[in-house]
Amino acid sequence: MKILLVSNSKIPITSYDDAERVLWWLGKELVKLGHEVTFLAKKDSKCPFAPVLPLDDKQALDDQIPPDTDLVHFHCEPKSAVSKPYLITYHDNATEARIFDPNTVFVSAKHAALHGGSVYVHHGIDFDEYGSPEIESKRMFFHFLGNAAWRGKNVRGAIDIASQAGERLHVIGGTRVNFRKGLRITLSPSVRFHGVLNPEGRNALLNSSKGLIFPVIWHEPFGLAAAESLYFGCPVFGTPYGALPELLGKKIYNGNGRKPHSGNGTIEAFYCDFGCLSVKKSELLEAVKHAESFDRAKCHEYAREHFSATRMAREYLELYEKVLNGCTLHTDPPAMSEAPDDKFLPFGE
Repeated sequence: MKILLVSNSKIPITSYDDAERVLWWLGKELVKLGHEVTFLAKKDSKCPFAPVLPLDDKQALDDQIPPDTDLVHFHCEPKSAVSKPYLITYHDNATEARIFDPNTVFVSAKHAALHGGSVYVHHGIDFDEYGSPEIESKRMFFHFLGNAAWRGKNVRGAIDIASQAGERLHVIGGTRVNFRKGLRITLSPSVRFHGVLNPEGRNALLNSSKGLIFPVIWHEPFGLAAAESLYFGCPVFGTPYGALPELLGKKIYNGNGRKPHSGNGTIEAFYCDFGCLSVKKSELLEAVKHAESFDRAKCHEYAREHFSATRMAREYLELYEKVLNGCTLHTDPPAMSEAPDDKFLPFGE
């Protein structure tokens, strides 16, 4: 199959943006599976395993699609009509009421439901980029992974939990002084900020981490940080928002044989084999204190089974076949009848 992957960004990227990394891994895996892949991306994009065409926003998309293309897979919303079979992966959260193309694919079940859809494909990661995790290595701290500058990621909450637990926190993807969102200076001596690390630096930190502290206060469409952390044997301590409950598996339970860690027995955090989710800081704090009780090898095996780029590519290929056979992915176009509430989600003591 000849597949055109379209992005309105430059590839490859050096940041932690999910969409572009997933696009790259998908293209790489499709090539491994024997398909012919071409990228249509921003000027000066490069790729060692597939040809790249420059995307011109001022030109009609149909004029930029190679004639022998079988299917076009957009990882951005097209700005003009296309005559070739296509589908669109929607990576964001809509901010206003709207109707989506019937061939829209979302990135988690929760993400789809929030936008009036039902078709989704979980992201997959290229394990070659992460190497073999050191499951038995000494674990010395916790980590936060993501765009720490944005309030919805709630790095402040992660810092508070680690500090109150008497643990060090390494923030990958943020800086101590942030001018972009107004002046913010984080003075806590238990936190170290690393900015965006290269893969080697990121892998080294995750191989020494006890777990991911990820108390997001928005509906995370997927949460690539959770999949990456689980791959390194790191349990996830976060909030039950967006895709996080489904990423940790369906066997989320209250206790399941675990006794509450607090003396009064009132903890209502949801535990599973791969972490703990709660809207209460105090409950996540108690779970973090018992991070070593989670089975690192089981976390790693779960990630390999559920979050591989191969699994992702094969699921997309099934959708490609449907579209090529003349089917639309949604019978009715997904629709949000009301604009979502722009307030952040609850996260209390």
